[in-house]
Amino acid sequence: MHESTLSVAPAFGELEQHRAALTAYCYRMLGSPFDAEDAVQESFVRAWRNRDRFEGRSAMRSWLYRIATNVCLDSLKSKQRRARPMDLGPSAEPLESNLNVRPAREWIEPIPEQLVSTEKDPADVAVERESIRLAFVAALQQLPARQRAVLILREVLRWEASEVAELLDTSVASVNSALQRARGTLAQSKVSSADPLPALTESDRAMLERYVAAFERYDMAALTSLIREDATQSMPPYDMWLEGRDNVFGWWFGPGIGCRGSRVIPATSANGMPTYGQYLAEKSPSSPFSSTPPGCSRSSVCPRAWNPPRSPGRWREAPEGTLPWHKTSDRPTNPISSNR
Repeated sequence: MHESTLSVAPAFGELEQHRAALTAYCYRMLGSPFDAEDAVQESFVRAWRNRDRFEGRSAMRSWLYRIATNVCLDSLKSKQRRARPMDLGPSAEPLESNLNVRPAREWIEPIPEQLVSTEKDPADVAVERESIRLAFVAALQQLPARQRAVLILREVLRWEASEVAELLDTSVASVNSALQRARGTLAQSKVSSADPLPALTESDRAMLERYVAAFERYDMAALTSLIREDATQSMPPYDMWLEGRDNVFGWWFGPGIGCRGSRVIPATSANGMPTYGQYLAEKSPSSPFSSTPPGCSRSSVCPRAWNPPRSPGRWREAPEGTLPWHKTSDRPTNPISSNR
């Protein structure tokens, strides 16, 4: 990382240009777009309050990342690590009695792409998307906070070990040791920062359109031809998750039958993947998409991340698309696809 230094106190505009990159960094650290935005805002407040102390001995970007790292580390001291339903225990049967609500603060949440992306080189955009994949962000949450910071700074942002050591007020040897331990933990989850994000082909997009249409029709035959037998589904804030096409269908056509007739509409991309909102039809003509049939979420917009298939009838790994991004207060909706 090579940067020029500044010899004057930063202006607010100079801070603002770093917002997207800092939001992506804080999201990887905290696992929540809401917490990430709060952390960036707090970082800017601290930077602005201490702007007269910035003498240009380090680059503006390094100074802001140091502040943001301290904000994240302070936040993580008082919070339980975020997770996905499948990180908490085995899958369950598709029974309403298995639904247990956990607080929203416990779940990893997808992040809208516009919060972390600015217009830049396409290659940089691709790397950024890969490093906010849900599976990778979930694996990061397994790491102790300082190891998490070291791995992100070294392997995602490509900082030198000496730069990370200066930021964390530690030695290069300590940084290298933390990086090795972090790599070992990530290896157990079979996820790496170097894993490429699957590219969507025209065939993939066509299959996704067929899936959306089949789900809106609640067409059992079409869904059976599109969803693999080892499909999985999760529905935060409920800790229940389902494994196997039969169990997924058992929910959709059992306790979740109230979602029949939903409309599924493209929403802003999240975590580099296609994302959709599920709308439930209201009987009242004055509010066509806001009611809650039994077995569905009361949220009116429920974006989902979807995993592209490898070929017709085959779906990519489950962790990437199993987390709905929504607020739920009644019953769970059906995610657009949580298939391997």
